[in-house]
Amino acid sequence: MSGTQKALVITEVGKPLTLITDRPIPTPGPNQVQVKVRVAGLNYHDAKSRSYGLLVLRDLSPVTNDGINGVDLPFIPTNDVVGTVTQLGPGVTDLAIGDRIVYQPSFAPGSTQNGLQEYALADLGALAKIPDSITDDEAATLPTNILAPLVALFITLKIPAPWSPAAADFDYASTKLLVVGGGANCGLFGVQLAKLANIGTIVVVGGDEEKLRSFGATHVIDRRLSYENVLSEIRKIVADDLVYAYDAVTPPEGQLLALNALSSHKKGALARLLPIGPVDETRVLGKKAGFEVRDVFGSAHSHPELGSGFFDRLPGYLLDGSIKPLGYVVKKGLRAETVNEVFDRYDKGESVVKTHIHL
Repeated sequence: MSGTQKALVITEVGKPLTLITDRPIPTPGPNQVQVKVRVAGLNYHDAKSRSYGLLVLRDLSPVTNDGINGVDLPFIPTNDVVGTVTQLGPGVTDLAIGDRIVYQPSFAPGSTQNGLQEYALADLGALAKIPDSITDDEAATLPTNILAPLVALFITLKIPAPWSPAAADFDYASTKLLVVGGGANCGLFGVQLAKLANIGTIVVVGGDEEKLRSFGATHVIDRRLSYENVLSEIRKIVADDLVYAYDAVTPPEGQLLALNALSSHKKGALARLLPIGPVDETRVLGKKAGFEVRDVFGSAHSHPELGSGFFDRLPGYLLDGSIKPLGYVVKKGLRAETVNEVFDRYDKGESVVKTHIHL
């Protein structure tokens, strides 16, 4: 194996990705494996990395010409990766060369784990072996889109993970959860995780009703109804008892729906995936017990106990159907024009089916 490889990189924020051929091939450290990347999954946040510096700039203040504000460039996007293990680092005993794995890379600056390169690294605790009956592409639909709701439900909203010691004393059957954005991948996986935890009432706004009910939703509300009608339908179901809400898709203006659906006499919380600005709290009415807006950072590395607990169980969940992969399209080859076209569509606000790059 040569010491360098091909990779698609961001060399300047706001500019298209470019192909380089001299990226060093990383060597695994303790509790890491090296993988030959087979599939790199593109997501909305990857487009924002290219266009606005999300996860690239250490802060999102204007970039100076000399990069003083801290720019980790060149930067390789994508945090959904499937690969074949090619080298074991010290301390790795439960994997073998040739194993297929799915993993979530670290979001740390300068990460050597992201997907748009021929070889990458993966950390124990943020990876799972792929069962033989699951394809590479099915597995690649999961990491980022399922880690976000995993953290939202079981860290941000403080519902105990169903495998945690605290689960024994938690009344899941009486729990009510509102999911806004049921048509988005992070919404669909959120419903599956809520069902996995046996949450008794799972109310979903938006998305395909038949699919959502097959994933575990108990109620599905058409998002095309007026704001007042959607809120009324939610309240008919949850009365004044809702304390858990998860918004997978809307900006701050849209987050008012979930906040106004929360209980008046019990303090509730909203976990949101788009913390791009403050909510106008003057428009949240009647919350005598108060409420909280909590931002979600869906990283297995930031929540190692939750992340490793989930990844350890993921092969079993895939085999028994507790977790079902979602839809995707395939593009072949490590080509800058292909990835830039997908990112352009995200930036234009177009509907994009999750795209997998086959290296």
